Amino acid sequence: MIIIESKRKKATTILKKYPDAILADVTSGAKDGLVKLSPFYPHYGIPVPFSEGYTATCVEAIWQGLKVFESCDVDVQMFQNDTMKNIKRTVRRFGKPLGHRKGVNGKELLGYIEARKQIYIPSYKWVLENKVAHIIERLREASKSKTIVLLDYDTNADVENARKPLSHASLIKAYVEGFYPYEDVIIPHNNEGTDNVIQLDLFNQ
Repeated sequence: MIIIESKRKKATTILKKYPDAILADVTSGAKDGLVKLSPFYPHYGIPVPFSEGYTATCVEAIWQGLKVFESCDVDVQMFQNDTMKNIKRTVRRFGKPLGHRKGVNGKELLGYIEARKQIYIPSYKWVLENKVAHIIERLREASKSKTIVLLDYDTNADVENARKPLSHASLIKAYVEGFYPYEDVIIPHNNEGTDNVIQLDLFNQ
């Protein structure tokens, strides 16, 4: 079983609610290999949606780079940010956000929710499938016999909820369980005989 909880909560509080659970920090502040599940982690070579020839270091760089403001259009330089810092493009600096451009050279601007569906969610899925598949498989196997609590700063799992940032931990959970939003259902692998007891140090490999 996989549960989503706020990283801001004390570990003791979470463990009181879910005794014997394994706490798995999937934020950019993670201290083990699970940091690779952060949308800020620089995997490199991530295709930018609707932008042939463009790749980015991380999912957040795509999300921010394709954002359009009153005083600033897309920022292709953002695609190369590999520091996990200074990736946010803010209203204070650029003015009112107008939407996300559907591709670097696209004419169409996508609204916030539609951009989630066509840019953020597919980009993160690409990372899950092409960069961290080994971690996902271990989470899938472990969740069959253990309670795994994914810690994220945001816990909103409703793609349609524009009032709160979307939790990438919820996308991990959905992918592991075979219900990734707005995509074909994934059939989890069934590896008979696999040890289901998760060891977090395995994610450092």
